[in-house]
Amino acid sequence: MNVSAIIPSLNPDERLPKVVQSLVEVGFQRIIIVNDGSSEERIHFFEEAVSVGNGACVMLDHEVNKGKGRALKTAFSWFLANRNGDIGVVTLDADGQHRADDVLRCAQMLEQEPDALVVGGRNFDGKDVPLRSRVGNKLTAGVFRFVCGINIKDTQTGLRGISAEFAEILLEVSGERFEFETNMLLESKRRGISIVEIPIATVYIDENKTSHFNPIRDSINIYMLIFKYISSSVISWAVDFGLFALLSWLLAEIEPHYGLLIATVAARVVSSLCNYAINKKVVFRNNSSVAATMAKYYTVAVFQAALSYGGVYLFTEVLGIYSLISKLVVDLVLFLISFKVQQLWVFKNGKKKNG
Repeated sequence: MNVSAIIPSLNPDERLPKVVQSLVEVGFQRIIIVNDGSSEERIHFFEEAVSVGNGACVMLDHEVNKGKGRALKTAFSWFLANRNGDIGVVTLDADGQHRADDVLRCAQMLEQEPDALVVGGRNFDGKDVPLRSRVGNKLTAGVFRFVCGINIKDTQTGLRGISAEFAEILLEVSGERFEFETNMLLESKRRGISIVEIPIATVYIDENKTSHFNPIRDSINIYMLIFKYISSSVISWAVDFGLFALLSWLLAEIEPHYGLLIATVAARVVSSLCNYAINKKVVFRNNSSVAATMAKYYTVAVFQAALSYGGVYLFTEVLGIYSLISKLVVDLVLFLISFKVQQLWVFKNGKKKNG
């Protein structure tokens, strides 16, 4: 096997040595364990793990707790400096939630798909899955699918196969705690790195009480990333709506058809320039030429403006609904459609060489 295993751990128990032993038994020859600032009374579990590793283990230590993201980066750095020809790593948790045969399959898939990010996906429909895990994971997966275009069932899995090239890139990706794993998925999407999800056993021990994942603190961190991802469209919509409202008031004396048309077009031009600039540089971080992306962007913008005008006209002139309410409803629907079109076509990043 030419894949190393990485186990970040904070205050482990007797399961850590068992995890290491199971990895050795299925053939892992290099196991990197990171002690992320554990208390003194838990150190002997690391010592036991190294002992049962029978020469396969390397211990890395943080004097204080720095978070899972930093622990993974510490392991990535050591691996890249001492990889000895290994193509990549597979990360797993220290509490026994990942079975050795699933870790092995993840490593084998990485060997077959060295340019991909391999993730082990759990099934959250079982009766033994804690309610917070079932609801939280399904909600997050749904948000990722729509907003980010990442279609996987388990966005929070700690079992992942990562190439050496991608591990080097991840050293520069933000996130010191659990949000780092979310950023990892977003970075793979941005770089056009495919994500291969393989089904794994769903194991929860004592209602997952040993997990250091804080559902309030870390969920906020995760969803803040997603909110930033769509903030450009929200800001641009606010510019568009505000300018439309202002122009509608200023042009109130003009014949309704022309006033509505002028207000819609002017607001759309200004907001679209704002939206294009932010989306290209900040949201999608697209490196394609301005000419190529702008042509696509304004093709979408023209259709969107036409649909906005037609929709608002239909609601106001035919159905008699107040124009600002009509504008709010129509553009909310178009916002969702436009976001997906921009993500999948306008600012789509092709597969790029890692590095």
